[in-house]
Amino acid sequence: MDTIVPADAIARLKSVVGPKGVVEGADAEPYFHEQRGLYRGAALAVLRPAATEEVAQLVAICAEARLPVYPQGGNTGLSGGAVAGKDGVLINLGRMNRVRALDALNFTITAEAGCVLAELQRAAEAADRLFPLSLGAEGSCQIGGNLSTNAGGINVLRYGNARELALGLEVVLPDGRVWNGLRGLRKNNTGYDLKQLFIGAEGTLGVITAATLKLFPRPREVETALVGLKRVEDVMELFARARAATGDQLTGFELIPRIGIDNVVQHGQGFHDPLAARHPWYALVEISTSRSGANLRAALEALLAVAMAANLVQDGTIAESEAQRRELWRIRAGVAELQEKLGGSIKHDVSVPVSKVAEFIVRGSTAVGARLPGIRPYPFGHVGDGNIHFNLMQPAGADKSVYLKRWAEFNRIVHDIVVSLGGSISAEHGIGLMRRDELAHYAAPLELEMMRRVKAALDPDGIMNPGKVL
Repeated sequence: MDTIVPADAIARLKSVVGPKGVVEGADAEPYFHEQRGLYRGAALAVLRPAATEEVAQLVAICAEARLPVYPQGGNTGLSGGAVAGKDGVLINLGRMNRVRALDALNFTITAEAGCVLAELQRAAEAADRLFPLSLGAEGSCQIGGNLSTNAGGINVLRYGNARELALGLEVVLPDGRVWNGLRGLRKNNTGYDLKQLFIGAEGTLGVITAATLKLFPRPREVETALVGLKRVEDVMELFARARAATGDQLTGFELIPRIGIDNVVQHGQGFHDPLAARHPWYALVEISTSRSGANLRAALEALLAVAMAANLVQDGTIAESEAQRRELWRIRAGVAELQEKLGGSIKHDVSVPVSKVAEFIVRGSTAVGARLPGIRPYPFGHVGDGNIHFNLMQPAGADKSVYLKRWAEFNRIVHDIVVSLGGSISAEHGIGLMRRDELAHYAAPLELEMMRRVKAALDPDGIMNPGKVL
């Protein structure tokens, strides 16, 4: 068969989605802008299909014409995984935003890939259920992208990553065929668990078009506290005690450094120092249960009283209302969102075994400080599951552009320590473009070989999101 010239292929692609599904000119610009401004995309066409059948037709045409396919969800990724190339076609799933089914008795929801995460949460809530995936971009990120990057967020400790929340997928394969694996089963031992190939694959093996996801009982009682501590080692000891004292009722455990509090108070709107005195470290602790009358307040107060008596916790506050609880979480969100106010930031999304979190932060901070005096480590995140956003702020008064040119240098320092502790160089943000070379450097040769074999088997022509991950 003769290869179709791109012009003919593009015309056919546009005819599949119709005028409503074609984005051109200035309207296409937002689809090319990456969240952190580190990369800029381009494409032969930006297409927004309205149904799985349209995605399948688009991919089939691209496969026939050997055109690269760049899948995109809400475009909120932090690793460049949704950046399109000028030689291919960007397929944005935002129009595919229906909740296809909600089975309250089975505790499942089936939704299309373009469903915004917050809308999915609201649909579950309307059925008196909980969809627990929660992250800062939930007002605009889409569930297909969440699954493609195996998103984490603030509730991983209790409910797991996106991978643990998926029961089944619908996927358009690189040749345009549709695999319907939308099963609402907790137990299914019939061969390979194929859905796991596509979760976390960042669109390099196929296009996720729908998913069947787990729901949970809605929490009836939630208690939240923010506490101040002297050492990061004390934070992790408190975590161990909290988990032992509350069991699986511990929903969230977030680390906040003093530099983060100072930054939020100085640059945020309506913030004030949450405790009477300043502390080097803070922990945001949340416990919840779906059972009414569990008296979680007493359990949390008892935990903190014992920790204070042991000189582990120096001070703390427990939210007295839902408004106060939201304010404590707003501080945590501000720590992430406002860090750029301090200038250039070299970012690391890493994980280590929970038992190694304190050691990593101490060793990492010492190492980067020795390399560049005045650098400001800004570690925060979901340390209850071992995930630290170990971001490095430029020295005060430094030239931002000069500082950011040292990104690869500090990557190597930090990632060497992470790997030496048995950790991962990407905890929840994915590989994309940003960490592709780092993966090649740190992954075992056999792991890379197996990944390349899977890629070659499913996508022999290499058209699916080329240049990402591998």
